[in-house]
Amino acid sequence: MSPSGSTKGHRLLLAVLTSAVFVSVLNSSMVNVVVPVIARDFHASEAQIGWVITGFLLSYAVAIPLYGRISDAFSLRKVFAVGLWVFAAGSFVCALAPDLPVLVLGRILQAAGGAAVPALGTVAVTRVLPPGERGEALGLIISSVGVGAAVGPIVGGTVEELASWHLLFYGSLLLSLLLIPGALRVLPDGAELKATRNFDLPGGILLGLSAGLFLFGITQGQTASFTAPSSWGSFLSSAFAATLFVRRINTASHPFVSPKLFANPPYVAAVAVGFFSMFANVSTLVTVPLLVTSVNGLSPGQAGLVLTPGAAALAALSPFTGRLSDRIGVKLPIRAGLSLMLASTLFLSTLGAGGSPILVAAGMLGVGTGFAFANPPTNNAAANALTPKQVGAGLGIFNGAFFLGGGTGPAIIGTLLAARNDSPALNPLYTLDAAPFSDAFLAISVALLLALCASMALRNEPYASPQVE
Repeated sequence: MSPSGSTKGHRLLLAVLTSAVFVSVLNSSMVNVVVPVIARDFHASEAQIGWVITGFLLSYAVAIPLYGRISDAFSLRKVFAVGLWVFAAGSFVCALAPDLPVLVLGRILQAAGGAAVPALGTVAVTRVLPPGERGEALGLIISSVGVGAAVGPIVGGTVEELASWHLLFYGSLLLSLLLIPGALRVLPDGAELKATRNFDLPGGILLGLSAGLFLFGITQGQTASFTAPSSWGSFLSSAFAATLFVRRINTASHPFVSPKLFANPPYVAAVAVGFFSMFANVSTLVTVPLLVTSVNGLSPGQAGLVLTPGAAALAALSPFTGRLSDRIGVKLPIRAGLSLMLASTLFLSTLGAGGSPILVAAGMLGVGTGFAFANPPTNNAAANALTPKQVGAGLGIFNGAFFLGGGTGPAIIGTLLAARNDSPALNPLYTLDAAPFSDAFLAISVALLLALCASMALRNEPYASPQVE
């Protein structure tokens, strides 16, 4: 293929991937804002309606690492297309759902298919583009996350007011069906990697179970308390599944993932940075609306405006920071971004909790800007730390950890908010009257400190390739 033809192909690939990520994020963010309306329509309790979100999260957690490894054994473009078909089927079930159980089933199907988008998007970029050219592409994909997160609540609220929440799922169905022909045309096949199709299904199931049970324990801890059998029992089951997974990959002739992958310090560091940075970002996105609505008395629409500066910064800056990590390496952008996020959450802990919404919006601008600097280079660092044979499984685990961070953070911070009610603030510089929220932002800062520590083990060279196989 000529260079111009190759460039055009890359642009088409990125157009499909960014559109798919946008649809995936849009689907989640627009549904979240109408959950109270769904609860009213189906006369569901808070615990029952929670499964609209929990079922989606659990299915996502199990599916993400599986998709990455499956793409090593089968055609990436076909697996991606199958994921979109399953997502479309789930959207159709949700749109027609006559009751809550059917809606939850549809959401589980949506997640089982939609997980292909983040899991395989980075794999596709990594296989098509060489090290040193991936950062900008990964940044463009991540920028669509910011756009989807910003637009979703507006779309969800508007459609629900003008028509019905059912229409949201018809929209997801139509958009996913439109993406399938493009995915089949432009995504790489990966046939050169499929000399053998040895797929360790038991290992994949154990990995998915360990992630899913961990997340279920977190969600049960938030709703029923961490002392409830459903919570600590899930944690014990998750640990047992993880132990069996470790044993499996060390004894199977063709393991789900080589144990040598976890002896690769730059890759492990990228996974840790991804987990803790996503923990902090999503926790902040969930905590701030609670803060400004309950303490400052803002409406949900006004709360969305407080989040807008951060979402806009993420969308605008991600392509630039990804390209920057190709040119100067990943360490500086990641550390600068994490440091800015840390400074912003400490600012929110000290002055934002109970302060002016303008100060909160300024803090969110810092969080969004910092995440834009940290996130694309972290994806780049994970991809650059893998050999071609490790890409599918390695990026699947990376994206799974990234998602787990986003699912774990809000539940832990929500529990902390409830536990710290009527307690004095832990931040010695705090002087306002919303101490639990100050403590929440302080806890988020601890996660960012852990991410900064993990970043010390990252490999800086943009063309790095590990020696493990």
